[in-house]
Amino acid sequence: MVVRSLVATCFLCLTLAGPAATDAFAETGIASIYGYNGGKTASGERANPRRLTAAHKSLPFGTMVKVTNKKNGRTVMVRINDRGPFIRGRVIDLTPAAASQLGFSGLAPVTVSAR
Repeated sequence: MVVRSLVATCFLCLTLAGPAATDAFAETGIASIYGYNGGKTASGERANPRRLTAAHKSLPFGTMVKVTNKKNGRTVMVRINDRGPFIRGRVIDLTPAAASQLGFSGLAPVTVSAR
């Protein structure tokens, strides 16, 4: 009886704690390039097209993600500092600097992963 109660308590603790911090995040979709207007991002930073930053719908600001161009295999690490994209099928908006490192201008199929 005590063992069964202990097992139930441990399971409840793990369930309430949610996913482990080491669980990985990954998604595949289309990346696009930001159109900058010199304003501030959703995180409050000034938008800078020469930095390796990006917009994502749900990842926390400051999250570092690896973006891989599925056509050529090139990768770049970017920091999430804005919200978007808001067009169906797109998973991330990249600065021109990040898109350049991935070797595309316009749209590209990508995999986005974070740990």
